[in-house]
Amino acid sequence: MSPSPSAELSPEHWRPAGRVLLARTVAELAYEDVLTPVPDGAGWRLGLPAAEYRFAARRGAFGSWRVDPATLTRDGEPADDPLRFVLDARDVLGLSGPVLADVVRDLTATQVADARLRSRAVPAAQLADLSHEDLEAHQTGHPCLFLNKGRLGFSAADAARYAPEAAGEFRLEWIAVAPELATFTGDRDELLATELDTGTRAAFAERIRAAGRDPEAFVWLPVHPFQWDEVVLPLFAPQLAERRIVHLGQSPDRYRPMQSIRTLTNLDRPDRRNVKVPLMIRNTLVWRGLSAAQTTCAPHLTRWLRDRQAGDPDLADVTMLGEVASVAVPHPVYAELPDAPYRFHELLGAIWREPVAGHLRAGERARTMATLLLEGSDGRAVVAELVARSGITPRDWLRAYLDALLPPLLHYLHRYGASFTPHGENVVLISDAGEVPVRIALKDFGADVELLPFDLPEYAAIPDHVRALLHRWEPAELAHSILSAICAGHFRFFVGVVERHLGVPEPEFWDLVREPIVAYRRRHPELAERFAWFDLLTPEFGRVALNREQLLGGGFHDRAERDARFDVVHGVVANPLHREERPCSTPRS
Repeated sequence: MSPSPSAELSPEHWRPAGRVLLARTVAELAYEDVLTPVPDGAGWRLGLPAAEYRFAARRGAFGSWRVDPATLTRDGEPADDPLRFVLDARDVLGLSGPVLADVVRDLTATQVADARLRSRAVPAAQLADLSHEDLEAHQTGHPCLFLNKGRLGFSAADAARYAPEAAGEFRLEWIAVAPELATFTGDRDELLATELDTGTRAAFAERIRAAGRDPEAFVWLPVHPFQWDEVVLPLFAPQLAERRIVHLGQSPDRYRPMQSIRTLTNLDRPDRRNVKVPLMIRNTLVWRGLSAAQTTCAPHLTRWLRDRQAGDPDLADVTMLGEVASVAVPHPVYAELPDAPYRFHELLGAIWREPVAGHLRAGERARTMATLLLEGSDGRAVVAELVARSGITPRDWLRAYLDALLPPLLHYLHRYGASFTPHGENVVLISDAGEVPVRIALKDFGADVELLPFDLPEYAAIPDHVRALLHRWEPAELAHSILSAICAGHFRFFVGVVERHLGVPEPEFWDLVREPIVAYRRRHPELAERFAWFDLLTPEFGRVALNREQLLGGGFHDRAERDARFDVVHGVVANPLHREERPCSTPRS
């Protein structure tokens, strides 16, 4: 029997979700200079070949747009249909038939997910009470991309079971792989002893012996049930037939997806590690597999990053959520096809990551930074609830947040020449029992750690084979880890929440952001040369245009290398951290 339409597919959820999604689409395409609204009395007008749209919007730093969804009209009638909008804008956007077809599919799937979120919405106070793991089911996705929940490859039933906003639960399939097929990094015995109970390990070992194989020699790993059905059974059929891959069955623990979909948290044993597994789905620009570089690098980079912390007071208050073990299983045939699309090189593997719960002190609470963008069903922002609970002023709360967030990222960048991808999902904000931010936890290392194109002395401790796999970017591109991922990618949206819910004007917010950067420079005059390399206070910097990349076809690519180039940059934006006069410049030696 086919599944019945879910509760979110009703006018009360569908139309408001469409209105907000349309506003985000207009705002981000205008921000990236794809569309050009013009002033129209007290509002704005966007003339397209097929229709005319009008709306009210506020402008912010970086030339950003904050479109009021309630004011959107199409030819004078209320507008709440993002599909109609992309059809109206097709010629202006320059979309070919194949790309437009993909956009329609991704946009519809995104609206379904947004409607599901609305159907499960709760007040801000209730959101603030949720655990880190439960909050993941209420996150709204990458704010810079309007096609942010497409998940090409998922059926409706898959999305209802495996998407974060569904808050579902499922068990993982486990397999054992012949050692010549797999590369394992880490302590195998320790991993299995902590991730599987004694009875499960014994049962799995017996199944390997029954297949005529050695349990101690084979590499064990979990597989997402979607990937088992869609990828492993059909594409690894020869290895299964030859018993070079042995199906072990399900482990008893239940898992739930976090916001990144392929990273899963253990519901029955929260002390056990999060596991990151590949999925043959495309979401927000890329196919969500696991490359050999990601899996191979992760434990080594965890060790290197933690070794930098040892004895370094600037890193004393940051928690690195260690990726302690990994396994990569290249497909034996696709491995001989280096020019095959990259998704066929990322089919099978796993990374085990420490959960944040194991790093929390008494009374502390953990939430991803993306949570600060959320508003409850009552229209109240979560951050307003947290500030009220803290008992301190909004400005003091923001200072505490920025002092927890920026110094460790600045130090890894300037002292060690390493950048992360510290967007809202990858940074976990940790607050004390009084809901005052005190520190952060960082995750997602692997190949997402990027270095300069020339070797620094600090790189010597990274194994050569790991260094060879990492992306190497020029200093200005590494600086995007702060300027684009945090300032333009998160603060650009957060500052609107701050103005509306905390009463702190935007210019004052950017002054608060600038304070820890200037303070860091004062503390480290010995890094003056590196301040010039990265120059976070530069007057302007390149605008990363993720929607352009997707609409140009980059997000639907079949190229052999996932990250063949740096993100699409279109034009420049003014840096709100820049000041004409720099009274706090680095002292001369």
